[in-house]
Amino acid sequence: MTVLLWILGILAVPTLIVVLWLGGVFVKEFVAQMKGTAGGEGDDGAEAAEQLGLLPAERQNTEYAGPLPAGWEAALDAVRRGGDGSWKPAAELLRGIGRDWDRRSLASYLLADIAAEDDAWLLAWEADGPGGPDDPDAALVRARSTVILAWNIRGAQRAKNTTGEQFAGFHRLLQRSREEIARAAALSPDDPTPYVTEIWTALGLGYPHSEMDKLWSELTARDPYHYEAHFSALQYWCKKWRGSEQLATEFAERAAATAPLGSLLTVLPLIAHFEHDESDDNAADRTPEMIARVNAGLADAAAADPAHPRLPELRHLLAYYLSLQDRDEAAVEQFRLVDGYVDALPWRYHGTGMTARYCRIRNLSAQAVVSAGAEQEATGAGPGAS
Repeated sequence: MTVLLWILGILAVPTLIVVLWLGGVFVKEFVAQMKGTAGGEGDDGAEAAEQLGLLPAERQNTEYAGPLPAGWEAALDAVRRGGDGSWKPAAELLRGIGRDWDRRSLASYLLADIAAEDDAWLLAWEADGPGGPDDPDAALVRARSTVILAWNIRGAQRAKNTTGEQFAGFHRLLQRSREEIARAAALSPDDPTPYVTEIWTALGLGYPHSEMDKLWSELTARDPYHYEAHFSALQYWCKKWRGSEQLATEFAERAAATAPLGSLLTVLPLIAHFEHDESDDNAADRTPEMIARVNAGLADAAAADPAHPRLPELRHLLAYYLSLQDRDEAAVEQFRLVDGYVDALPWRYHGTGMTARYCRIRNLSAQAVVSAGAEQEATGAGPGAS
């Protein structure tokens, strides 16, 4: 079972954030009132989406935010199947990624998520691999799987609905993860990924801000613009966890302002806004500040490596906010680039309903675009009009 993304979302995001999110979030139904009438009473825009070449709900992938890099799916499937030597594709995958830290972070998370369900293949890797238990890649996957397992044991319920036994297992595993993370970091001193992993330990155990600051210094010394690191740290600074709306927003704005175009970190102010937005109308999403944030995200996405494994996570949020801002042509353009995958913010927080939420917002923008085109044609304002 995939828990996060990424990520991040990748990614995300990683999809661990599904488990972690416990506050109230609104997918704003006002868009239906604003746009739904464009296609007629009861029209949900599905026909318009199909007309624009977008996929129906049953063809949306709920495991990832976007397609995985070439060869990854085969490696993950081999690990899931198990059997003799099933760890070898995992080892080859991480070895092939090398020092591409964003890819290493995502791949190690996906492997760790599998190990959190069944670690027989990881035990075999630690026993039979050339590096044995001191293999830095195996050690990283072990540390990440322990953190994921801890959050799986804790579950997605609010604290009042979580048992003492769950909390005991959660805290016990997170404490154990600190040793495993330290070991993974020692075996690969340049790698920021163990420190990314520790952010989720910090969040669960309630590291004080001063300790989080030290962790952040170690991480950014290794990679100052790491996507999953920033996504994860933003969660720590959110009001629902160890910070506040002000601290989260300041962290997000500071990171976005100092990061180079193409790093995707312009997504952070959008996430900070999303995490703390409790409004049920469009006013908060249509301010000059929010329009500027979306425009910055569009520029960032355009400058990014098209193969960046976290790029779809930014595109999902851009599509969402463009739709809320009635910038429907631009929204549909972003939806086209991620269509077929829905495990990303903002849809992810709706669990099994994520596909329905995604299609609802996407279809409303599609309907608006199709209706506007039909109106232009009817009034002679379309292409070729004199």
